[in-house]
Amino acid sequence: MRIGVIGCGGISGKYLSHAAQYDVLDVVACADLIPQRAEKAAQEYNVSTACSVDELLDDESIELVVNLTLPQSHAQIAMAAIEAGKHVYSEKPLGINREEGRQVIEAARAKGLRVGNAPDTFLGAGHQTARKLIDEGAIGRPVAASAIYASSGHESWHSNPRFYYEPGGGPLFDMGPYYITDLMQLLGPVRRVTGSAVMAIPQRTITSEPLNGTTFQIETPDHISGTLEFENGCVATILMSFALVYHDFWPITIFGTEGTMRVVDPNGFDGPVTIRHKGDEDWQQVQQTHCLGYARAVGVADMAHAIATGRAHRASGDQAFAVLDVMQGMLDAGATGRAVDMQQGYQQPAPLPTGLAQGVLDG
Repeated sequence: MRIGVIGCGGISGKYLSHAAQYDVLDVVACADLIPQRAEKAAQEYNVSTACSVDELLDDESIELVVNLTLPQSHAQIAMAAIEAGKHVYSEKPLGINREEGRQVIEAARAKGLRVGNAPDTFLGAGHQTARKLIDEGAIGRPVAASAIYASSGHESWHSNPRFYYEPGGGPLFDMGPYYITDLMQLLGPVRRVTGSAVMAIPQRTITSEPLNGTTFQIETPDHISGTLEFENGCVATILMSFALVYHDFWPITIFGTEGTMRVVDPNGFDGPVTIRHKGDEDWQQVQQTHCLGYARAVGVADMAHAIATGRAHRASGDQAFAVLDVMQGMLDAGATGRAVDMQQGYQQPAPLPTGLAQGVLDG
């Protein structure tokens, strides 16, 4: 499938370098509002064409657009790709609010096109191993879960971090998709959410170059906590923060009636899964059941395979909208003090089959 990439910032290198793992992907063009960035990416990753966004969208031979722009532009670029008759796979989030996400999904459905969306980290060996074990009852019935991300923010290392503190950013929309997506692919649909959202450190000072010393006011909550009630009865506690100096929490933990599971950091693909059953003196690392070594672009490759074969793709727009619904619901709950019911329709993606060779996504 001929692929065009729009947005050649920092994350694009991870997609472009790993797309070569998959025979189903042929990246033929890249575009950016800054032409020099597109030219540099094309040269570095052996992409034949560097062009403008309009030129890429006008190229009828390109079937799927990978949208790696800033979060505030995700829906706009996705809509442009759909209007041009192309499937689109975007970085997270799907949009900065429900309405943006809904417009993208409905526009694609009306044209018979597919929407895919990051994160695809849940397709990594650690997360698929955890999914298989939960499905098989390795810890009994999941009763509770915790998902925790915390840092002091991005102004100490990012060259221009302000967009992380605008609507569509913050810890919930920046890091939340990794954690919520993984929880949902492990546990299924969310029924209802609660939340509290505050601006804990409303004024930030950049300490990275070239804007060292610049101060700015944040425009979205930087500390959010809440609960996710799943349809299967499990209740997850979630904390997403850019306001903590130090923490020592496990990223995702699933508590079952027969044991507790520690899941891999959802910001990555691989890593150990450990379980502690009743009576165990310590945590036991379980054997990985899936192929190691996947990285960014595996979701795009899975989508391309699915388009070719007619099956559902796993990092889907429907899943991304359900995640967006959860995130917006937590902010709404924080603003109103009331629990928010989720829109229905989400279905867990099919797990990856075991025993697949590297780069192969269908049994």
